[in-house]
Amino acid sequence: MGHEVVLQFETGMVRAKVNTHGAESAITFRRGHAVGVDIRLEWGPEGVTALGADCAVLVVVDVLSFCTTTDLVLGNGGRVLPVRWHDRRGEEAAKARGAILAGESEWTLRPSSVTEIPSGTLLALPSPNGATLCDAAATTGTEVLAGCLRNATAVATRAAELADGRPIGVIPAGERWGIDIRTEAKTFGPLRPCVEDQLGAGAIVAALEGYGRLSAEASLAAVAAKAIDIAEALTECSSGRELVAAGHANDVRLAAKLDISGTVPVLRNGILEDS
Repeated sequence: MGHEVVLQFETGMVRAKVNTHGAESAITFRRGHAVGVDIRLEWGPEGVTALGADCAVLVVVDVLSFCTTTDLVLGNGGRVLPVRWHDRRGEEAAKARGAILAGESEWTLRPSSVTEIPSGTLLALPSPNGATLCDAAATTGTEVLAGCLRNATAVATRAAELADGRPIGVIPAGERWGIDIRTEAKTFGPLRPCVEDQLGAGAIVAALEGYGRLSAEASLAAVAAKAIDIAEALTECSSGRELVAAGHANDVRLAAKLDISGTVPVLRNGILEDS
């Protein structure tokens, strides 16, 4: 008799019960999809392309700062419209939908700027990494979530519910060499993997423990997130040091808080809403 995989979902965690009696290994299927066999992790836009065709859910992770800012906006009762970086048409389209463009008001991509954003605000939020990836992921036909350290377990639980036994892809955004929120460059450089997104993705994967088999990349990220002092790592990593040096230490502190939020940003009709 093969493996019988039973998934039990509870608030804040995902559990599995496995019956391993018998010599033959088998996979339980439901609705034509393998149950509990695939949690994958790939970086950046190439990761979206690689996983979009195979995964039912893609979780975009951009800890510093798009997904952290999104969590705070939604936690205050607002919504976020992701806009690709330096996409003027996208910005104008967002305004036509009634969104307020970040940077044209007191609210920006910085998490500390939105801690008291009014409920009901629709914020158009451009970023070179997280927002751009959310927009790209929307074209794959998957469910798209935005996750960070603050809402890692809540996002993992909702991802498991939406995937319903089908594969889940976790996409740490990383950065691009030569591109940051202070530059006007329009050509993206090569991928710059970063500690904060590795840990954010790892925290989400760790919270999916019991959902299914992990890829080596996903397993490595989960182990790292469990083993390290996250607040210290974010302060000492390249991105964190750059923000602290620029006077934005509070943004790093806000981003480093693990599992203090229950918001789950899900992309619906181009807008991230708490779902």
